[in-house]
Amino acid sequence: MRRFILQLTACLIIGSCNSGEKKQASKSSQDELVRAERKKEMILLTDRPLNLETPLRYFLYDFTPNDEFFVRWHLSNMPAQVGLDTFRLRISGHVKNPLSLSMNDLKAKFKSVSVNALATCAGNARSFCDPRVPGGQWKNGGMGNAKWTGVALKDVLAMAGIKQGAKSVSFNGMDAPPLPSVPDFVKSLSIEHATDGEVMIAYEMNGEPLPLLNGFPLKLVVPGWYATYWVGMLNEIKVYEDTFKGFWMDKAYLVPKGIANGNEKPDSLAKTMTPISHLDIRSIFVSPEPGSTVVADLPCTLQGLAFDGGYGITKVELSSDSGATWSQALLDFDLGKYSWRRWKYTWKPPSTGIFTFMVRATNAKGETQRQHQWNRSGYMRNEIESMQIKVEKSK
Repeated sequence: MRRFILQLTACLIIGSCNSGEKKQASKSSQDELVRAERKKEMILLTDRPLNLETPLRYFLYDFTPNDEFFVRWHLSNMPAQVGLDTFRLRISGHVKNPLSLSMNDLKAKFKSVSVNALATCAGNARSFCDPRVPGGQWKNGGMGNAKWTGVALKDVLAMAGIKQGAKSVSFNGMDAPPLPSVPDFVKSLSIEHATDGEVMIAYEMNGEPLPLLNGFPLKLVVPGWYATYWVGMLNEIKVYEDTFKGFWMDKAYLVPKGIANGNEKPDSLAKTMTPISHLDIRSIFVSPEPGSTVVADLPCTLQGLAFDGGYGITKVELSSDSGATWSQALLDFDLGKYSWRRWKYTWKPPSTGIFTFMVRATNAKGETQRQHQWNRSGYMRNEIESMQIKVEKSK
């Protein structure tokens, strides 16, 4: 994966608020930025496998541009290029008619479908966990919103002819383990979920072919579920008579069973675990960014994002008095139940000093965020976020 990296720089990106904002950089909080193939500068988490985080400034759009979309891989061996003339998507297992589909087959033999959906790493914001946990120390940039276009998985499975008694479907991509001892990255869905008509095989992202680093030529899109299921470079689908068994379903990406946000206590870990699934409700600050300084008596627009697993965001509120009172933010246009929802809140600093804001979201089901959340793997973070803003006098 090192062959994809073109340039390394180290810097801290600071957002904007009112016109009098100053920019400050803290050496301890600097992010290492890289330019990878067909990507703008992004935050480097690991280079083997390549994992890149999207800087906050790229979240000021409804859809995350392809060259700014986060990158997440588990295995380091993957093709540097994929030839569409020879590429095939194979469907096998408990089916009547095993298939070997070319890209032309997918585009010519199946109805095209599209969905606006957020892809977010299950460990997004892991670096904010208190207490800290091991794993990739993502900030809030392990996610991206896009319009995905492709074919419904249901239609492909229908052409293959699912045999009676099928229970699960597995998905594998062209990335491969670097050593025999490393398990291949294979994920699965129940047959009911796989055939619900919403899960899709995408060949376009925001109206363009998928970037190689985001799974070209095909990516499984599972709207409303964490991106661990969004298998990239998808080339193999298998149908099983029984529940699929594999490391990445049985041992990894597990959360406490029956708890919506995976919450547990360090001194009292949950005893029953289950594979992670639906996105939890969450809201974050995007602008101004951490470290920003604004000017007193000038209007400042706070901006951010809110999302959940598909019920839809109905309200975002902010507090500047430790949660004693809450004020409602303005929600931007609804892009669809699986998309994020942008929010804005105009604030005029009353004086100089340090102000701490909190943000929480509510969805159509009435779910909101909790004051504190933690689990042993740093998954599904959805606690109420806070942000400090420094206000100074204008010069």
